[in-house]
Amino acid sequence: MAVKIRLKRTGAKKKPSYRIVVADSRTPRNGKPIEEIGYYDPTTDPATYKVHEDKAMLWLERGAVPTPTVKTILDRAGIIEKWQSARTKSTE
Repeated sequence: MAVKIRLKRTGAKKKPSYRIVVADSRTPRNGKPIEEIGYYDPTTDPATYKVHEDKAMLWLERGAVPTPTVKTILDRAGIIEKWQSARTKSTE
């Protein structure tokens, strides 16, 4: 099963907000996710986001692949850097 970390669109027409979810790559965009790990609101200035770091790290360690947009959000939150440093420590 290919697992992705991606955005699920919520909000009203012309006022999007997104939930950061872990889902099977074959499910529809707004289908049932495996787990919700945060949110992203691009309509505010600056854009706001909240990511549960422990859940994101767990899914990255399990092999979930983030989409490019989610990878940018995780990078801004500092999670990608922590995940890569933890991965290099485990291989040493």
